[in-house]
Amino acid sequence: MKDTPLKHVHEQLGAKILPFAGFNMPILYEGVNVEHETVRNGVGVFDVSHMGEFFLSGPGALPLIQKVTSNDASTLTIGRAQYSCLPNNDGGIVDDLIVYRMAEEEYLLVVNASNIDKDWVWISSHNDTGAVMKNVSDDYALLAIQGPKAVEAMQSLTSVDLASIAYYHFVVGNFAGFDDVIISATGYTGSGGFEIYCKNDQVEAIWNRVFEAGKDFGIKPIGLAARDTLRLEMGFCLYGNDIDDTTSPMEAGLGWITKFTKDFVNADGLKAQKENGVTRKLVAFEMQERAVPRQDYEIVDAVGQVIGKVTSGTMSPSMNKGIGLGYVITAHSALESDIYIRIRKNDVPAKVVKLPFYKK
Repeated sequence: MKDTPLKHVHEQLGAKILPFAGFNMPILYEGVNVEHETVRNGVGVFDVSHMGEFFLSGPGALPLIQKVTSNDASTLTIGRAQYSCLPNNDGGIVDDLIVYRMAEEEYLLVVNASNIDKDWVWISSHNDTGAVMKNVSDDYALLAIQGPKAVEAMQSLTSVDLASIAYYHFVVGNFAGFDDVIISATGYTGSGGFEIYCKNDQVEAIWNRVFEAGKDFGIKPIGLAARDTLRLEMGFCLYGNDIDDTTSPMEAGLGWITKFTKDFVNADGLKAQKENGVTRKLVAFEMQERAVPRQDYEIVDAVGQVIGKVTSGTMSPSMNKGIGLGYVITAHSALESDIYIRIRKNDVPAKVVKLPFYKK
């Protein structure tokens, strides 16, 4: 197991630390519900330094990114970021990622921690364009400062006008006493805020200054357990749960990041899926009785026939009801469809709903 540069800080704060994606990560501080509400209503900080970072540069960088990702990176201007995925040859997904355009011929790819090595090998194997590739995952730290009070709480730490950074845009500037920090208006909580990319040897000082600046705003450290409930309330996919090597972007509702205006890995296969339809779809559902759906629970129809399975589920802290995502046979995927979650031999009613679950 690897450690993030802040592991000793989390230990001092009394975090519950458990293995996650090859790292010892803070899962919990005070409790999921308290931490969840802190981010929804105030401001909280996640250490997500386990994420992977690849820099791609040179004239071959964009052609390589266009080949291996499903979205159209040619639309990115400097200072913009884009959600995308890496399709495999079999209709599945190698990983989902964010692509940042740093300069005219320089891009940053941010990938999931559990897939760093796999993604590096995959992208490298397609690099016949001469792109210069650097894996800086072990050198960079990442803090997600999330919540509606993030802008106000952090403005004293930078000369950059934080309120002017639009969603999925970023600025490279000074932050908490350091230059060349990437300040990105991204995050996986749906409550606004920023992600701060810095060097490992800077992150502890930045963490301390962030908490000092946010003191009057009730800032708190937040664990990965609340990150999961927050992202699930928004319906954001989690790699390894809702998408993986066997799920296609079309099945997962990610057609919006799959652009057939260009050629990319398995574009023909995915285009055929789009045209012919898919046999299963990822749906969002709410429990109709008080019950908590969990990953791998069976989804059944009214007569008890298995029609799919739950990929993510929880008791929503914001809505106080059971919510989840799962794949079902396409015939059962329409909004308002009645489905049932098999919980310890009981088939508990649920309804297919529109995302996001949580609406401000």
